[in-house]
Amino acid sequence: MLSDIYIPHPDSSIHSQLQAKIDQKTKPLGALGKLETLALKVGLIQQTLSPNLNKPVILVFAADHGITAEGVSPYPQAVTYQMVLNFLAGGAAINVFAQQNQIALRVIDAGVNAEFSHQTGLIDAKIANGTANFLRAAAMTTEQCQLAISRGRELAQAEIAQGSNVLGFGEMGIGNTSSASALMSALCQLPVADCIGRGTGLDDAGILHKQAIINQALTFHQASLDEPLKILACLGGFEIAMMVGAMLGAAEQGAVLLIDGFIATTALLVATRLKPAIIDYAIFSHRSGEAGHSRLLTELNADPLLDLEMRLGEGTGAAMAYPIVQAAVNFLNQMASFDSASVSQRQD
Repeated sequence: MLSDIYIPHPDSSIHSQLQAKIDQKTKPLGALGKLETLALKVGLIQQTLSPNLNKPVILVFAADHGITAEGVSPYPQAVTYQMVLNFLAGGAAINVFAQQNQIALRVIDAGVNAEFSHQTGLIDAKIANGTANFLRAAAMTTEQCQLAISRGRELAQAEIAQGSNVLGFGEMGIGNTSSASALMSALCQLPVADCIGRGTGLDDAGILHKQAIINQALTFHQASLDEPLKILACLGGFEIAMMVGAMLGAAEQGAVLLIDGFIATTALLVATRLKPAIIDYAIFSHRSGEAGHSRLLTELNADPLLDLEMRLGEGTGAAMAYPIVQAAVNFLNQMASFDSASVSQRQD
């Protein structure tokens, strides 16, 4: 399945031309800071001196996690289902931010532990009614993991076929910070204590319990944690696996990837272990308030655009960062050059 996914590093031969175009704008060299780096990156992804952002869309994947049986979240599992209904009704933060920035929103049932009665606007890609409890068994079978990746890839490619070239990724799933922390620990060979946070609001005792549960699970699965797909199947969630596939599908089509917070970045981590060049297509939207996210960004050598102490998920960071990406593309395309504006350049 993965063997037919080809993600090349963007051709760097256009780099010097893009940099020259940026440097010739009517400003001191480097005066637009990260916007210049961002414009260069989008130009490289799209292989053009005049990049554009078309039909932005955020895919929000929802699924439940068997690990919630171990008390790793202060919220009941039913909240996943309830929040999906909230997304569909337009009442969540991601709805507000996506509408504000004219971003299309897709809500995907990747594995919610409930049955939806033909809800308008919901994309049914359900693998099963939630994963197994990964403290006691693999979260999913190899076949389920591969199916989730495949469905995610197809969903991303369908958006691109409709004209989108910039995709953001969000999620909803009670218990998914535990899954993400376990994946991060296993893939990065880091202590669990460096990979966990408060999730949906754990107190100090709750964090210690969460840490202990994840450590026990990693010990239980130790013999199977030897390659990325096995790690994803043992410890992941259906929404995380489907997001991995969507990211791979978007990158292989040359789209810009807007990476949200801790869960989405963990999905990207898995994707980088499968297809390393995918990192060249990723724009890191923000630094989450979830404690493990800063360490994960460091592991990926990532420089996020925003730091608003957000830790909601849902793709909210991607929606907030999109106008900044727009600004980078717009200055590259619309700002006058020294020559066109008849402005004198610096004399050294």
